[in-house]
Amino acid sequence: MMTQVIVLNGGSSSGKSGIARCLQAVLPDPWLALGTDTFVEALPASMRASDAGIEFAPDGEVIVGPEFRALEAAWIEGVAAMARAGARVIVDEVFLGGVDSQERWQKAMGELRVLWVGVRCDGAVAAGREVARGDRVIGMAASQADVVHRGMVYDLEVDTAHAESMECARIIAAHVS
Repeated sequence: MMTQVIVLNGGSSSGKSGIARCLQAVLPDPWLALGTDTFVEALPASMRASDAGIEFAPDGEVIVGPEFRALEAAWIEGVAAMARAGARVIVDEVFLGGVDSQERWQKAMGELRVLWVGVRCDGAVAAGREVARGDRVIGMAASQADVVHRGMVYDLEVDTAHAESMECARIIAAHVS
């Protein structure tokens, strides 16, 4: 069975979005790129600063509430439904809940063929990218760099502190069947 979903998990500013764009360029078939940023941007503004939604603390901590979790569950099921309907999907994710986050995705993906990829990046390197981006709360990249990988089980890992996005994409593409 062919790979239907590629899940890229890594902290903020680790290079997942760049890898996703490069994968779209190097994979032979069309792939949709969807991610946590897409989901958060789709939320009503009122949920981006509430206890029930998602909050970004001044130190970079991300706090999610029950309404966020409910909509996130629907989002995950929707991504899985697109893959079941024939779309190939690259998921750009940040598993803030560690193994629980991965398990939510695994449950939704069910029988789909998924390639689980850890996107690692040294916290200091990610923090430098975060400052250069200018669209993130400072501290988010450093606080997420290691925690999102704790307890994870991957098919493959890449390190964007030591390889460019295109090189990482080619490594990943070689594992897509």
